[in-house]
Amino acid sequence: MTLAFQLAQLVTATRVGDLPPLALERAKMSLASTVASCAMGFDIASTKVIRAIEIENAGAPHATVWFDGIKLPVASAARLNAVSSDAAASDDSDMRSIAHIGTIISATSIAMAEKLGRSGEDILHAMVLGYEISGRIDESLTPGRMQKGFHGSVSTVFGAAVATGCLLQLNTDQMAQAMVIAATSIGGLAIAADTSCAREYHASLSAMLGTQAAMAAHRGFQSELNSLEAPRGFLQAMGGQAIEDISKDWGESWDIVTDMAIKLMPGGHPFHAIAEAAATAAIEGNVDPREVQTVTISAAQMRDWGSKTHPRDLIGAAHSVVYFVAASVADRRFDWEHMTAAKMTDPLITQLQDKVVFDPNPTPLPDRFTHRHGGTVSIQMKSGAIHKNTCKAARGSGVRGIDWADIDHKYQNLMPISHLSDQKIKDSLSLIHEFEKIKTAGQLTSLLKVKDL
Repeated sequence: MTLAFQLAQLVTATRVGDLPPLALERAKMSLASTVASCAMGFDIASTKVIRAIEIENAGAPHATVWFDGIKLPVASAARLNAVSSDAAASDDSDMRSIAHIGTIISATSIAMAEKLGRSGEDILHAMVLGYEISGRIDESLTPGRMQKGFHGSVSTVFGAAVATGCLLQLNTDQMAQAMVIAATSIGGLAIAADTSCAREYHASLSAMLGTQAAMAAHRGFQSELNSLEAPRGFLQAMGGQAIEDISKDWGESWDIVTDMAIKLMPGGHPFHAIAEAAATAAIEGNVDPREVQTVTISAAQMRDWGSKTHPRDLIGAAHSVVYFVAASVADRRFDWEHMTAAKMTDPLITQLQDKVVFDPNPTPLPDRFTHRHGGTVSIQMKSGAIHKNTCKAARGSGVRGIDWADIDHKYQNLMPISHLSDQKIKDSLSLIHEFEKIKTAGQLTSLLKVKDL
């Protein structure tokens, strides 16, 4: 009884009726967020490179590339939609690990469902289960895989494999094989993800390789079934901990409810709660940013991010907590516009970045999940007054609940970047709100075409 087989038994025995309505609702929110983030990332240079490669190698027209409208093989379409979403740094994050599981399960589920003619209910079911397996595995890997230098793509690939496998209706043996094939497929260096376009490249591979793992298993391909837990296997190589917990307490809660966070501002999710704390302190103190003496970040997990100031591109800004905090104090918010050159070169924000410092003795974290705990921001004025706020989890996170009003605001702000018509934006969002009622994935993808081909 290998770990992969145990997990496969749990997945294949879980029907859509076994899932709570809130889990299915969060899957819809994840889908809306991913589509909106894809709109923002569609024309980013790294996305264009991968799109050109896949179109050049185009094969069977089974699944739609969102906003382009061209149809490609399932794995290729999933890859392109995932890279577009991840490139914008505006998708979702898991509160434990910052892995972008929602992007991967959304892109792969829609692509395979479009080919197979599966319903909205089928897609949501697949997404919840894909998220669950990915989340459970990555919880074991946190923080081991990052300490060993691996990016979150090494866990999101399981979300792709399981979600795709659910839509392919894999049996237990096949689902177990999909997981172990996925395990031996994926890599991704964390150091490259923090400083370059490698982050979205990892997402593209996670979607593509996870999809291919499920399709290989469907056709009878076999890998080593104990390769998750075996010595020198996946979990040991990635620094896995509490491995016995991966298959424990199935169905008592669902990770897509408890641990998924939808980004309601762009950039690295570890900074969102801290940016919210900075903005709240500035609002409550009616802070004049020109009269700020220092801004102190107190968060144990943030000390390694202190050197990244004065970013001039999306990659730099997305990974700079100093920029997040300075912009939040200056503008009393951090929003989609803060990933633009105009904000990155704003003189007031630039000056404030030089005033941001880090508490040398922050409160220790209560557990190993560094991205779950937010932090405190203190604004000291030249007058000596201090304005302070603590935010443990940003809006849009499972622990605080996720509101459709926030998802709708994000969708309506980002979707016009794709040049989709106002009517298609309105209709596609309405469809996602009632996604469990649609008969085929094509009802959504037909609306995600800027031009009808």
